[in-house]
Amino acid sequence: MDGLTIIFLIISFLVGATVSFFLWNAMLRKRKDNIIKEGRTEAEVLKKDKILQAKEKFLELKNEHEKYINEKNSKINQQEQKLKQKEQNFSQRSEELNRKKRELEAIKENLSSQMELLEKREAEVEKTHKAQVEQLEAISGMSVEDAKAQLMESLKAEARTEAMSYINDIMEEAKISANKEAKRIVIQTIQRVATEEAIENSVTVFNIDNDDIKGRIIGREGRNIRALEAATGIEIIVDDTPEAIILSGFDPVRREIARLSLHQLVTDGRIHPARIEEVAAKTKKQIEEEIIETGKRTAIDLGIHGLHPELIRLIGKMKYRSSYGQNLLQHSREVANLSAIMAGELGLNTKLAKRAGLLHDIGKVPDDDPEIPHAVFGMKLAEKYKEKPEVCNAIGAHHDEVEMNTLIAPIVQVCDAISGARPGARREVVESYIKRLKDLENLALRHDGVLKTYAIQAGRELRVIVGSDKVSDKESEALSFEISKQIQDEMTYPGQVKVTVIRETRSVNYAK
Repeated sequence: MDGLTIIFLIISFLVGATVSFFLWNAMLRKRKDNIIKEGRTEAEVLKKDKILQAKEKFLELKNEHEKYINEKNSKINQQEQKLKQKEQNFSQRSEELNRKKRELEAIKENLSSQMELLEKREAEVEKTHKAQVEQLEAISGMSVEDAKAQLMESLKAEARTEAMSYINDIMEEAKISANKEAKRIVIQTIQRVATEEAIENSVTVFNIDNDDIKGRIIGREGRNIRALEAATGIEIIVDDTPEAIILSGFDPVRREIARLSLHQLVTDGRIHPARIEEVAAKTKKQIEEEIIETGKRTAIDLGIHGLHPELIRLIGKMKYRSSYGQNLLQHSREVANLSAIMAGELGLNTKLAKRAGLLHDIGKVPDDDPEIPHAVFGMKLAEKYKEKPEVCNAIGAHHDEVEMNTLIAPIVQVCDAISGARPGARREVVESYIKRLKDLENLALRHDGVLKTYAIQAGRELRVIVGSDKVSDKESEALSFEISKQIQDEMTYPGQVKVTVIRETRSVNYAK
């Protein structure tokens, strides 16, 4: 291929490329013009839509504005009407005030003229009175002051005589009516309270399904019954009585613990010393919870609120205590109801009276044994737990240990006597018997090494449980002799008292 051909081909290629470039450029320009035209068309459409939306929004805002303007105009018109009405009322009142002012001025002018006339008449009366007094003084020979003094003395003597006569009549009538009224109030109060015959006994009968259970309760060589007596402090009497076991003891709490423990053991079927001690401990805890629940329920039943938790617990303990054979909780409930009714008859505070009546014997159920009267101790407990002074005084004064300084105190004292004096309520013998057994237990507890003491068999036997690490076998013999000698010297009792000192050695380990 020669050079001309190559040049011709190059020129041809360049011409073709140039023509293609111009054609492509023309096509791009046309496409550009089409895109610009379409964009302008869409822009016009969007512009028209936006203009329409703006017009609609404008019309909507215009309508809302006109509505707001109309509401404002309506309110303004209403306010204008109210102002016009107030102006009319004000103008009417102003005219009325002006009219009354004119009437008052006329009355004032009339009064001034009448006052001048009265002053003239008073001057004339004073002149006439002075002349008459001078004439009387000349006739009687006494001055005005002397006459006044003589008249006052005569009036005083006459009034004093009449007053004394009137006072004597009232006193006599009050003495007659006071006795009648007091009897009426007491009788009505007693009639409005339903009392129950509640005599505490020293034995509890535990019923069983068959007599075969008695052997299991006694255990081999009597170990079960001894463990139960040692754990509860109650004498278990298993005799020929059919389908019954007798629980004997002066302390109702211990008897209840023994009864519930025995019931659980018989129901469960596992009766052996370790199980007996475990059940007795659980039952004792259960009784403590029941005591608190009883106190709460009693306070709710009587409508008494705001009692300290310790006072509620002591109220619950009353259920298991007796006063001369009368259940202490029942007695306190009776006194509370009687006190409230009597206070209502006399127009006094029934709530305070009921509160004082419920708490009046709280000093009989302490955790320790105080050496002061139960009324004074109960008063100190009430003061300790922030009871009101009226309640504290009523508690302390219901046996006249302290002076009564409120009207509630004699009411509680009277109601205590009413509840305790009703037929069948109390037995002096039971109370003295219980006191003797408690003194017997406390006497043995004073010795070193003694853990528990239980008076059983109606006080004919005293069981003393000592710690094996504190008292040896020889010392236990000496302790038994010493306690029996002390009982002979310090106490009065029928028959004889058997003193049994129990010392056990236990080895306890745990498999883990």
